[in-house]
Amino acid sequence: MTDADTFYSFLSTTRSIRRISNRAVDDETLERVLQAAIWAPSGGNRQPWRMIAIRDPDVKQQIGDLYADEWAKYVDFNMQKLEGQPDDVRNAVSKGLSVGTKLAASLADIPVVVIFVHEQASLYITDLNYERASVVGGASLYPAVQNLLLAARVEGLGGVLTTLICAREQEVQDILHIPRKWGVHAMVPLGYPQGQHGPLSRAPLHKMVNYDRWTD
Repeated sequence: MTDADTFYSFLSTTRSIRRISNRAVDDETLERVLQAAIWAPSGGNRQPWRMIAIRDPDVKQQIGDLYADEWAKYVDFNMQKLEGQPDDVRNAVSKGLSVGTKLAASLADIPVVVIFVHEQASLYITDLNYERASVVGGASLYPAVQNLLLAARVEGLGGVLTTLICAREQEVQDILHIPRKWGVHAMVPLGYPQGQHGPLSRAPLHKMVNYDRWTD
């Protein structure tokens, strides 16, 4: 297998891992994964973000309590949208959401919980004045999260990008002693998967790509 084959194999099997064992992640492996995140690009190479890798069970429990509360709201939101749908549809969605519910309830047992924070003043955001949600600022933030997830896959680890915790930003800042100028933009529970990586289920190329102009 060539380097390119290996690379594409990892890309096509790096799925969101929510079933994570309590097996410890050694320092050397964790530092390699964190270093991969640091290699991510950012506007002007300013790297306007930082990571807090939480291994203290008490701290993880505090974060987990906040996350579990937000996850419960997310579950209610999704189930309410399915009112009137057939029972098999509701049951399938409920079953899928239950995996996230277990993760939220057991966050203290996950080996590492990585919190990503950013300095708003260092972001050059060009879409603030449009009548839609601003997303441009994330271009300097989320590549690092993806780098971390890809490196985790290479190391045999797994994780999932979550953002519900951002709704409790001030409480997270207080728990982790984060200065107010640093906002929270992601959380990644990280460890060894219970089960297998990939393959992924994604839309086909022809559904996702237009050439030269919009044709959909």
